[in-house]
Amino acid sequence: MVTKAFSRPFTQQEPINQEAIDAATQVLKSGRLHRYNTIEDELSEASLLEEEYAAYQGSKYCLACASGGYAMSVALKAAGLKLGESVLTNTFTLAPVPGSISNAGGNPIFVEITKDLVLDLDDLSRKVSESKARFLLISHMRGHLVDMDKLIQIVNENNLILIEDCAHTMGAQWKGQRSGNFGLAGCFSTQTYKHLNSGEGGLLTSNDEEFMARAIIYSGSYMLYERHGAAPRSKVFEEIRLETPNYSGRMDNLRASILRPQLKNLEKNINRWNARYQAVESELKEINGIMVPGRFEEERYVGSSIQFRIPGISKSDAELFVKKNKELGVELKWFGNDDPSGFTSNHKSWKYVSRQQLNKSDEILSSLFDLRLPLTFSIDDCKHISKIIIECSGEFIK
Repeated sequence: MVTKAFSRPFTQQEPINQEAIDAATQVLKSGRLHRYNTIEDELSEASLLEEEYAAYQGSKYCLACASGGYAMSVALKAAGLKLGESVLTNTFTLAPVPGSISNAGGNPIFVEITKDLVLDLDDLSRKVSESKARFLLISHMRGHLVDMDKLIQIVNENNLILIEDCAHTMGAQWKGQRSGNFGLAGCFSTQTYKHLNSGEGGLLTSNDEEFMARAIIYSGSYMLYERHGAAPRSKVFEEIRLETPNYSGRMDNLRASILRPQLKNLEKNINRWNARYQAVESELKEINGIMVPGRFEEERYVGSSIQFRIPGISKSDAELFVKKNKELGVELKWFGNDDPSGFTSNHKSWKYVSRQQLNKSDEILSSLFDLRLPLTFSIDDCKHISKIIIECSGEFIK
């Protein structure tokens, strides 16, 4: 062994800052944790978060809700998904995405991916035609944006309803336009390992007032929709409020209070993540046999994790490669394992979805490795991690 072991945890996030702690303490002292527990015209912490996130996102409307998965599910319902209707989505994604489709009553149809880990737009075009699907829930998985110009052309030509899963692209842009602003709605997560941290939580954005009115009622507004910080006009709710069920998926004031101060630092943190990403990327790109996904010049990404492939690696070697890295303190996730491991799984283990042939994606996923880059790591930490990965990869590169 040449490289010394790495000793820092990959799941350790930065502490919640003092401003957020003080805001949370204020909410706790008030006892008014429920988002609608306000006095007269006062805006709650949840409503203020909606107002501030809508302004950051550049969208008219925002709903603070219980999780990113809930945001996706309620978005599909608010967009008019019917029971048993098909929804196109990425093969490369995480379980909450097909789970949200199932929860909304839909049937996931997986679209193949490219070696750069984005939607295969040729396969998308074929499956739109074959399935007659009205919906595309695109997962910008691990922060990789597809060519959004070409995607929108396909969406427009086929009258698709586009909903974006931006759990990994909060703050990312394509030609200066934020992810989440390309279709009907953007869905964001504030789970601990995302770009804002409230433990669990989600945000849903849109410029469509009827869509957002339905989503707000679905979330459980109890006819208190006027207390939202970035909601449509009251008139829009007149009929929608009577015909839309309450699914109780609200965010509370405690979580909102710790998110608002974090939002102020998001742009600075994006630059910090990207510096760490680029430190690892530059090292891995130098090694023949390790493939790092390409990026478009038009894309401004958020590199809070990094992915790479070792093409041709066998299942047994992939498992051994992960083990060797683990022994040296580097926690890799492998997307080729058909048995779920922690947060990582693939379509073969989602047995509530009809089995689909996805040979191209399966080949890519079989050689795909992934690791988090928390802001608790320094640039030197990231270089250290790179050296371990490179050392462990030597016997597996063909």
